[in-house]
Amino acid sequence: MRPISQLVVSFPAARHPALRAAAAALLGAAAIQPAAGQAIGLPAISEASAECINCHRKTDPVIYQQWGDSKHFRGNVGCYECHAAEKGDPDAMEHYGLTIATLVTPKDCARCHSRETAEFASSHHSKGGRILGSLDNHLAEIVEGDRRFISPAFPGGVSAAAVSGCWQCHGSEVKVLAGGKLDPATWPNSGIGRLNPDGSEGSCNACHTRHSFSAAQARHPNTCGKCHLGPDHPQKEIYEESKHGILFFANVDKMNLDNNKWIVGEDYWAAPTCATCHMSATKSQPVTHDIGLRISWNNRPALSIRPEESDAKMNLPGKDVPWQMRRAKMQEVCLNCHSKPWVDNFYVQYDAFVEQYNEKFARPGLDLYALAKPLRASPDEFANSIDWSWYEIWHHEGRRARHGVSMFAPDYAHWHGSYEVAKHFYTRFIPELQELIEKGKTSGNADKVKAAETLEKKLDEVLNRSDHQWYIGKMDAAEKERRKKAADEFKQRYSGGAKP
Repeated sequence: MRPISQLVVSFPAARHPALRAAAAALLGAAAIQPAAGQAIGLPAISEASAECINCHRKTDPVIYQQWGDSKHFRGNVGCYECHAAEKGDPDAMEHYGLTIATLVTPKDCARCHSRETAEFASSHHSKGGRILGSLDNHLAEIVEGDRRFISPAFPGGVSAAAVSGCWQCHGSEVKVLAGGKLDPATWPNSGIGRLNPDGSEGSCNACHTRHSFSAAQARHPNTCGKCHLGPDHPQKEIYEESKHGILFFANVDKMNLDNNKWIVGEDYWAAPTCATCHMSATKSQPVTHDIGLRISWNNRPALSIRPEESDAKMNLPGKDVPWQMRRAKMQEVCLNCHSKPWVDNFYVQYDAFVEQYNEKFARPGLDLYALAKPLRASPDEFANSIDWSWYEIWHHEGRRARHGVSMFAPDYAHWHGSYEVAKHFYTRFIPELQELIEKGKTSGNADKVKAAETLEKKLDEVLNRSDHQWYIGKMDAAEKERRKKAADEFKQRYSGGAKP
């Protein structure tokens, strides 16, 4: 794909002489030399797009109306400017005398939006399609699914659970059939990390839904809620519980969402949205399409890590951006509405919560689960009860807890979060470990006996730590006294002064 300046002037002169001349006058040298594309308006609708419009306004009136409400329409950017393809492109097809592609990829958008596309390509969003080989996708492909969904690109079948579940948020690998048609198992798909035939990763219309491509829509929290909701990452529900969400939905008419500039504290101040904190402009920061550059913890893994560490695993530019710098960027957003002591103290609370989860449950849980693997009845993932127990502790409950505290949702931090982590750690995970130890020690298999003894030693070590001693009846005497004193004071306070 080429920059828009090249694309415009390379239209055949016989078909588009007026556009070529207008582009040359508008763009000057840029109309001849390759240039880094930036969003511009064209002097007129091209003849090619006019042909598309004359047909599609009848066959697809909704698409036509959406485009007519867009900035693309006002800038004379039509169907062909986005869907034009080279004859050698893997998804190119001939359509009424024009070479086009159904799929519009980030490379296509980069013709005009080069900075935004480059930032997006550096983000975790664009890498969402890499879930295809992950443990999560193993669930959808094997545990939940089968191979009954047959398509031209998947003659051996593919899991419908993966196609209609995982791939619709994370993005599928779009398969191209003869003549530029797209395989029905992989299209339609607007997953944020879609793997495109031109080698690009991502889908801009995951957030800027076609064909209006509205910035206002991308700024609305419901847009993020297409993917960021549910048991393992309920950011939408967390936001709605938080003061931020309460203020937004009470004041949505004051949010000025369709303003071009949209600077927090200047164009709106009633509430922040997801975009406000993670992407949008402030008085000192420009808009960014790398949604990780303002977060100081990555709470996706079993153990929370710093974001530069996860960026390094994907070799993203963010590997060189320390979490302290990212936190400073987020704090600058916060300071548009909150005082510095308020912001500083929030981060003290946040760090303390993450550290508690990491040290009390995540680190020992990871160690214990690793030692338990040789003792499982089956080596296959999710074929054993303990596989499900540990997965849900960190992947569902642990994430909910950490995301809850990061976004001011106490119910998700506690009842849907750390309470569930503790409940299942103590009532499912540990008993399952103890059962594996007992079976291993009496198995008569030397390797399993040794593995069971190693696991037993580690479990004893964990349970005898000060933060787990209560479970085995060894709560510290001083802690017991503190708890009793607190209970007595509570009863005294709320019983009208009567002795308990």
